[in-house]
Amino acid sequence: MSAHDNYQTPLASRYASSEMRELFSARKRGSTWRQLWLWLAEAEKELGLAISDEAIQQMSAHVIISDSDLEIARLEEAKRRHDVMGHVHAYGQVAPAAAGIIHWGATSCYVTDNADLVFLRDGLDLLLPKLATVIHRLSRFALQFKDMPTLGYTHYQPAQCITVGRRAAQWVQDLMMDLEDIEKVRAALRFRGAQGTTGTQASFMEIFHNDGAKIDKLNEILCKKAGFEKCYSISTQTYTRKVDLRVANALSAFGATVQKIGSDIRHLASQKEMEEPFEKDQIGSSAMAYKRNPMRCERICGLGRHLSNLNKDCSDTFAAQWFERTLDDSAIRRIDLPHLFLTADAILITLDNVASGLVVYPARVHSRLMEELPFMATENMIMKMVSKGASRQEAHEEIRVLSHQASDVVKKEGGRNDLIERVKKTKYFEPIWAEIDDMLDPKNFIGRSPEQVERYCGEGGEVQQALAKYKKYIDVAKAAELTV
Repeated sequence: MSAHDNYQTPLASRYASSEMRELFSARKRGSTWRQLWLWLAEAEKELGLAISDEAIQQMSAHVIISDSDLEIARLEEAKRRHDVMGHVHAYGQVAPAAAGIIHWGATSCYVTDNADLVFLRDGLDLLLPKLATVIHRLSRFALQFKDMPTLGYTHYQPAQCITVGRRAAQWVQDLMMDLEDIEKVRAALRFRGAQGTTGTQASFMEIFHNDGAKIDKLNEILCKKAGFEKCYSISTQTYTRKVDLRVANALSAFGATVQKIGSDIRHLASQKEMEEPFEKDQIGSSAMAYKRNPMRCERICGLGRHLSNLNKDCSDTFAAQWFERTLDDSAIRRIDLPHLFLTADAILITLDNVASGLVVYPARVHSRLMEELPFMATENMIMKMVSKGASRQEAHEEIRVLSHQASDVVKKEGGRNDLIERVKKTKYFEPIWAEIDDMLDPKNFIGRSPEQVERYCGEGGEVQQALAKYKKYIDVAKAAELTV
């Protein structure tokens, strides 16, 4: 059978990066387990346990698990119905001098849980610079178009004007919240360390003859080797699954954000105001060859939907743990944890590609704005009439009648908005006829949009301050290229 005869998740085969796929690969998991066993043996030897130099040397020489070792581990697991013991046996075969001390004092969760914490940490470290880069690209877009008026919407109905850049700044702010949340869960990650069957360290008390100081030192050494500041103060057989939930909540919230952004761009594409990049040989819908469908944003929305719901699994798994641990967490975590990171990674690659080449059509943006602007300008006309001595109530009634007439032309007759022409022909409004055209300058209706974008996204603003730590990555980051 070839690889084409077995199902593979599209997250790996189509969407996620090679570095994220490698992080959650079988070889990486097996090799990380071996690294954890080596660190444990080195620390135990340092603290006086009888472990030979030869054992350490053999373990060190075979930390990276080979294909043949993975096959041995698979066969042993099939016999023993225990994946960790299968790997212990396979490691012992290539490091026979260490066979008797591999896993000394530990339980399976010493390797499975500590490895998962390494993967969570390293996965977040892969995602954060990519997210920062997307924020940087959208911030530049926001600054570029900070002055371009466009329709704002409430209830998906035209409302007060904003600018194209101001809308992008809204996307940036939501992504900034995701960056903050993900940074927080990354900073809060700790190691499980060597804790024993229920987290009491009883087995290590036996090994170290009730010397608690040595156990503390053991975990201090392990944390240093693994690159963590400290262990969780309380563990059971596992680290609390609340940790998975905290990470999942941050990533699932990001999934919701990108659905919002992707949906906005899809709507704008439908209105022909904005498009995602379109490559020379790209094919859209065969039934609508003239259209440039927002397929990348559709992918983002679909993947975002998947990601935004994964925290429910993690919540249920955490809630379902009885006392010190039940094994119903095992199978679902094998699926959910990689999916969280592969999905977030795939979204960031696609969103980076979109953010790097968004296309705006200024003439179309202006045309759609001018279809609605006359209705928005009515309040200004009323205020101008009042300033010239007219009654506000009378002016409001006059403009209300004309607005309804113009609206009927648009809705019932399929015509264009002729409100301004009606105002200019109505004797009542003669005092402001000469000023009406100036009132229709769209920039009169965008409020402080340019200033808000500049203050938030521009030099010295919140965005630049938050992205400063990622500057080296951002400076060399090229626009993500999609393979499919």
